[in-house]
Amino acid sequence: MTDTTPTSTLAEIRAGRIGKLDLMASLGLPRYPHNFAQTHHAQPLQAAYADLGNGTEAADEVRVAGRVMARRVMGGAAFFQLQDGSGLIQLYFDKKRITAAMGGEAFKLLDKLTDSGDILGVVGTMFRTQKGELSVYVTHYEILTKSLLPLPDKYKGLTDIEKRYRQRYVDLMVNPEVRETFKKRALTVRTMRNFLDASDFLEIETPVLHTQAGGAAAKPFTTHHKALDLDLYLRIATELHLKRLVVGGFERVYEIGRIFRNEGLSTRHNPEFTSLELYQAYADYFDMMDLTEALVRTCAEVVCGTTALSYQGQAIDLGQPFRRATMHALVQEVTGVDFNNLTAPQAYEQAAQLAIRVKPGLSLGELLVVFFEETVETTLIQPTFVMDFPIENSPLAKKHRTQPGLVERFELYIAGRETANSFTELNDPLDQRARFEEQARKRQAGDEEAHAVDEDFLTAIEYGLPPTGGMGLGIDRLVMLLTDSPSIRDVIAFPTLRPE
Repeated sequence: MTDTTPTSTLAEIRAGRIGKLDLMASLGLPRYPHNFAQTHHAQPLQAAYADLGNGTEAADEVRVAGRVMARRVMGGAAFFQLQDGSGLIQLYFDKKRITAAMGGEAFKLLDKLTDSGDILGVVGTMFRTQKGELSVYVTHYEILTKSLLPLPDKYKGLTDIEKRYRQRYVDLMVNPEVRETFKKRALTVRTMRNFLDASDFLEIETPVLHTQAGGAAAKPFTTHHKALDLDLYLRIATELHLKRLVVGGFERVYEIGRIFRNEGLSTRHNPEFTSLELYQAYADYFDMMDLTEALVRTCAEVVCGTTALSYQGQAIDLGQPFRRATMHALVQEVTGVDFNNLTAPQAYEQAAQLAIRVKPGLSLGELLVVFFEETVETTLIQPTFVMDFPIENSPLAKKHRTQPGLVERFELYIAGRETANSFTELNDPLDQRARFEEQARKRQAGDEEAHAVDEDFLTAIEYGLPPTGGMGLGIDRLVMLLTDSPSIRDVIAFPTLRPE
């Protein structure tokens, strides 16, 4: 039986279901019971009774609860599809059995009071029908939550992508693959923690509210603390506080947490996202490459069961050693332009020939980064460590030990997008002050992603920051890869959206 006629409006459906609630109250039935003693879940039951023969009933009592996804009432029998946190299982209601256990009106009320979307608790035994469907053979049922709104049409589903993001709770109900994505996300984060904890890293939480933005080139969100009458920033990175911890004597630290950047929305960007950031004393960016590669590979093995992935139709192999190449070499490989033998005016000429749009007044290093972003990034499908960035774009990275004008930095690219970023950390406080002052000048000139001098951080590293390697990894983007999700919104439970 169906809930309504095809012409019923949402308001009419809701009113009809509220009427059923009123009927429950008039019959002395609890409208919203406080609890239910659940003993079993759908998928474990499917596994435990996989060998139960057709037409056979088991002896043990089970108590299951979940949401009714579909219902059929036919004369003296009813079949419901129940979904709990583990999956689906069929409920089989026989009129004679229900009547004998619960009284004369119980089966009639099952049809009269329930709808798809309701949450039921049932008691019964396991039974496999003659058609081979494993079912809970119900003796008692209880309406635990009356759903006032209908589930999406089972054939059309919830296909409007914006509505899926806005009503994630409905998306999770009707799209099992979405639930699987978030289970894999949780497993990814757990795997990271296990990996780092086993490598003697210590997880320490750092502030979300900062008196000064820093640690990344990004525009921050601002807020105000009323009691202190103090303007504050939501953190754009955890870097500077984690480095303070290394100064304080923690040799291996990490944090997994939310980061906030006042930037645009895209398939790769959400204003709040989750990152892993870690620091290891006495290490450099080569050590970070080894660690990052092992961490990403381990996540794939645990979450996907393989290092051979398919992402949006592209085969990606995380099992082979990740490629390592300099930014200069990759730009020359794709464009034929050798930035090792160019001046800035010559680079502008090359940009014009290649139809690369560049702002005026950029340095040679800044132009190199533009060339890379415009021509190389999307070609890096297999995992690639892009090494040795211009110093202008990396105010927190240590100068390259052999290449003037460059820093020891890498970004890991997989499937054409940045997944991780790492430095041999700058620990020279005088050099760091000069870099901060250059950032402050850019900020005064109108660069909203540049930041002021952080005097407290400079004080910290004047006490002495050991040689240190640091790495930040975008968890959302890694989960996109591991779950074959095309958009970052697919892997964030409640992405940022413009209000309707």
